[in-house]
Amino acid sequence: MVAASASPTASPGSPTRPGDAVTRARYRRILRFAARALVQTWWFELFLPRVGLTRLAERSRPKRMRRIARRFHALAVDLGGLMIKVGQFMSSRLDVLPPEITTELQGLQDEVPPVDFALIRSATEAELGIPLDRAYASFDPVPLAAASLGQAHRATLTADQAADAGFTEVVVKVQRPGIDAIVEVDLAALRRIAQWLRRIRIVSQRVDMPALVEEFAVTSLDEIDYRHEAANAERFREEFAQNPRVAVPEVAWERSTGKVLTLADVTAIKITDAAGLRAAGIDPAEVAAAFASVMFDQFFGFGYFHADPHPGNVFVTPRPAGASPDAPAWRLTFIDFGMMGEISPGTREALRRVLVAVAARDGKALVAGIGEVGALLPSADVRELERAMTQLFARFGGMGFAELRHVDPREFRDFGEEFGELARALPFQLPENFLLVVRAASLTSGVCTSIDPDFNVWDAVEPYALRLLNEERGGIMREAAQRAMSLADVTMRLPRRLDDLITHLQDGNLDFDSRRLERRMSRLERLGRRAVSGIVFAGLLVGGVLLRPDDETFGTVLMALSVLPLGHVLLAGFFDGARR
Repeated sequence: MVAASASPTASPGSPTRPGDAVTRARYRRILRFAARALVQTWWFELFLPRVGLTRLAERSRPKRMRRIARRFHALAVDLGGLMIKVGQFMSSRLDVLPPEITTELQGLQDEVPPVDFALIRSATEAELGIPLDRAYASFDPVPLAAASLGQAHRATLTADQAADAGFTEVVVKVQRPGIDAIVEVDLAALRRIAQWLRRIRIVSQRVDMPALVEEFAVTSLDEIDYRHEAANAERFREEFAQNPRVAVPEVAWERSTGKVLTLADVTAIKITDAAGLRAAGIDPAEVAAAFASVMFDQFFGFGYFHADPHPGNVFVTPRPAGASPDAPAWRLTFIDFGMMGEISPGTREALRRVLVAVAARDGKALVAGIGEVGALLPSADVRELERAMTQLFARFGGMGFAELRHVDPREFRDFGEEFGELARALPFQLPENFLLVVRAASLTSGVCTSIDPDFNVWDAVEPYALRLLNEERGGIMREAAQRAMSLADVTMRLPRRLDDLITHLQDGNLDFDSRRLERRMSRLERLGRRAVSGIVFAGLLVGGVLLRPDDETFGTVLMALSVLPLGHVLLAGFFDGARR
């Protein structure tokens, strides 16, 4: 399926140095935030709608989302580490998450506090084994950027190093001191949260959260070894060697180790800086389309992709003065290759079919492709899903994100009512080892929308899908021939199957025990009533606990009322046991 570019072993466990008070405090703080957010989400999004208070939950949602996002923002900035990466991922989901969350978390792209230069100096000298003023001709103490796992400084190579490397101006990435321990603590907390989510059925049936966290752990451990990043950058450059629109910084290998990475300085216009692009005579809409196409090449062409293409990791570099007029007017320059992903040939082929189906607005083919990728639950009603996708294409196909915001809400409501049961069932799951694909695709969508609010993904998908069709026409013909042979085989066996069915009907072999079915249905009804009482009990109890600090009387009343449904659960269980 999909794998990280390297796979160091990530074993689950408790936080590093459990006796360290700072480590324990960090671990507990992450867990407290997650527990509080999960309880609030369950109360407002699941329990209140079940007891007829949907409007109350909807009315408080914007304020509640902002409050949760604001608390997470403060937590991420204060703790740093992997919490910054989680926040960066959420801030890019403009197409899915509400603006109350994405707006609050956008600053995390550039808001990581820097490390004191004295610590950076000592860490760099310890890694390179020589004083800083001998390793570099100059080294700017003011950081160029501070990331969650490392910090970047501008520097210049010495004359002999520059002659060997072929460039003088460099950016030096230095790993944050002690980041290994921080990453281990954060992963331990995320593993515990994953175990909590594993016990929630609506989550566990769609994604194996512990496996997903382990996938995230592998990529995170890769990121704190800069030797992986240097090798990934070289491979990425080779993949795009024939594309003049893409650039990758060169590595100064003599000044690079596992914790220090020296790269050619390629800083330019940040990809989401629309004003800067226009000032340089570059059309932001053209950049959005090109960026989407380059990411498509990685997903569907090479199968090797940049899994962290957030705005801080992609620059738009104008053509330098004196360059050949045949060169592109600008290039997309990627940096930070610590998080890379790989897609197996089989999964890549399934993704291509999904892309072609989307371009053709073919709901049936889209559902088939999603199934091949592994993103459908085994219990999914495929026919109903095909019909829903077909209707979705007919109503909203071709609309960009900006256009969808202006659609009459009644149209979405009508669609939701028509396919309400299907929407509530949510027949999708996250395939194993698919986290990096989802992350990269989500960031791509968010970046394109940030550059150009009118960006229409259909305009980018259709020409790319047409190119895939032209390249794979031979493969499509072979597939059509295989389907024809399969159909012929089914046709030949059909008369025999019909004859066997008629024989069973004539002999009266198709029967069932209706009394046994009735007994089981009656038992299920009783269990259902007990389950409802259990939900009401938990809802009243948790609601009382949550509300008691603000309204002690009302909170106490709710907690007292929870005894009634609890009594029904216990007594009904006793009588059911006696009846059996």
